[in-house]
Formats: sequence, structure tokens, C-alpha cells
Amino acid sequence: MSVCAGSGKNVLLNEIQEIAESENAITEYIEVSNTEPFLKSIVPALRSVLLILDNTGRVNGYVKSGLRVLKSFVETIKVRVEGVEISLDIDPQRGTADSGVLARDLAELFLAVGEAAKCRNVSIVILIDEVQSLPSNEFEALVMAMHRTNQKNLPILVIGAGLPSLIKLAGNAGTYAERLFQYPEVGPLSSVDARRALVVPAQREDVEFENNAIDDVFSQTQGYPYFLQEWGYQVWNTAQGPVITLSDVKDSSILAAHRLDQNSFRSRYARTSDTQKNYLHAMAQCENRPYRTGLAEKILGKTSQQVSSTTEALISSGLIYSPSYGFTDFTVPLFDEFITRVHGAVNNEQIRGGPQRYVRVVHH
Repeated sequence: MSVCAGSGKNVLLNEIQEIAESENAITEYIEVSNTEPFLKSIVPALRSVLLILDNTGRVNGYVKSGLRVLKSFVETIKVRVEGVEISLDIDPQRGTADSGVLARDLAELFLAVGEAAKCRNVSIVILIDEVQSLPSNEFEALVMAMHRTNQKNLPILVIGAGLPSLIKLAGNAGTYAERLFQYPEVGPLSSVDARRALVVPAQREDVEFENNAIDDVFSQTQGYPYFLQEWGYQVWNTAQGPVITLSDVKDSSILAAHRLDQNSFRSRYARTSDTQKNYLHAMAQCENRPYRTGLAEKILGKTSQQVSSTTEALISSGLIYSPSYGFTDFTVPLFDEFITRVHGAVNNEQIRGGPQRYVRVVHH
């Protein structure tokens, strides 16, 4: 699934995991890290799955074969993935998952695990968060592995969540990747759902929202779940009576925006180079979302070739994405307003004056 930051993907993945387990599926949850290879996470996950299958019922040849293939896979990759160890008192299965070609070996490992699950009449659900952080070679290997298990009709399901750049990553992985996966987008809530998210918890505590107060929260948060949660938290602490008013929302909005600045936004912005900051600021000055890349380049006085490495780095870091050719957008809503407020602050040490309104510059 393609998910904008702040849309509640962690909650969604956890809910899916609970549903899968209620149907007696074996589940594993993996969060991709930028600091270590995906293989260091997938190997322990598949080991856990196979050991569960091994402890289910009588001895089975497919399960034992899966464990041997896993041992073979690990012995092959541990030269490249330092620290991957597996404790299995079993001989590796020579000639399977040991070619040294990642895409082929991971596919053979998934096939072995899938056959083991099929013989036990059990489904396996692997949930992967932050998929967009996978290096292209590891993502392509994962796609190949799922392609092979799908061809064999084996009971393995992979559900991944990532920022919108995930779709481009999948498109580059292989022509069949577009057919193999579905890409539901998870984004802002509708006004009806956003209202429910605010009103229902408050009603449980005998507190009501004025309609114009709800409308203002929705307008400021754009319906994004994380921001709704933040605004709801701040207005709850700000309001004095049993009815939350528009005035309460106005007062709490300053606190909510300031906390987003200091926590979520500032940490993202601090990880960028000066060149990247300048590009983000140019994007923030453009009118309408998504933004035409040509406008940002015009503001910077540079060509597309001169900024291509900058945009690619920002996309890789998950700060922006390209929804279509010639356009870019921020993965986090309201980030453009934050950039406008802080751009030019000395060493980005302080957001002077807290959250403020600003006038967007329109370039034609």
C-alpha cells in the first residue's frame, strides 16, 4: 500500500496482523531499516515461521527441507551480511538457495517455506513496514520471490506499507510487479471520518464539539490522522468547559503546530543538506499541489539536470515523491508551511516566534 506519512499505516498493519492471526495464519512483522540489510530481518522471520511449522504435528519432509534451504541460504549470504547467524542443528541443502544470486536464492527460499506451509495447511502473512527504504536489489529480489510463490499458488502473502515513492520502486523492479501487487493508497480521512475521529472519543467523556470547531480542525489538518490526533490532544487540554469551541481550537492550534515543528518536521528538515533545503524551499514557494518541477527549478535558477541528484536524494530520503512525471510533492502534509517558516533561520536552531501565517509566493 502507498501511504502518506501521518496516515496511520502502523495502526493499519497491526490491525491486519490481528485479523490474519484470528484466521490462524502465521504472521511476521518486519520494519525495514536504513541502517541494516533487509536480509537480517527476513532470515529470523522465516526461521521463526519454519520452527513453528516444525513444531506443528508429526515430522514432515517439506518442513525439514525448508529448514535445510534456510541454512543453505544463510551460509551463502553471511559473507555479505555481517552478523547473520542461525542456530539450526541441520545440514544445509546443497544446490538450493546457495548460488550467490540474491534474487534466485531468495525465491528458492520462499518456495521452500511456501511448500512447508502448504503441507501443514497453514497460511503465512509477512507484514513489511517502510518498504520504500529497501535498496532496489533487495526489493527486486523480494518481488521475484513473491512472483515465484504466486506462480506455484503457495500460501504466502506479503503486505507492505511505504511512502508514495514505493510505486516507482515497484515499477522499476520488473514488468510483472505491477500485476503481482495491488497498490491501495492510504491518505487523509474524509470530513465524515475526521469528524467521527474527534467526536466519538469526546462523547464518551460527555464533551461536545461545536460544528465550526470541527470544521476548523479539519481545514487545518487536511484530514491526516496523525495531525487530527495532535489537534485533538491539544484542544482537549486547552478547552475549559464541556463544549469545545472554535476559540478553543484557535488557541490549541498554535500549540499543535509548534509541537509538529519541534518534533516531526524539524528532525526531518535537519537531516537535509543546504542544497536540499534550498530545493525544498523552492517547492514550498510554488502554488498548488503537486508542484511542477519546472517552477522549483526556475526559482533556483537551475536546469533539471543540475537538480536531478538533489531531487533523487530527497525522494530516497522519503521527504518528497513524484506522483506523476514532471511533478513533485511533500510526503508529509503541512511540511511546506514549516519550511517557509524556518528557511533562513541561523543554523536552524530556533523557530522564531513559533507557528505563523505566511503569504505564499506564486511564480508563473
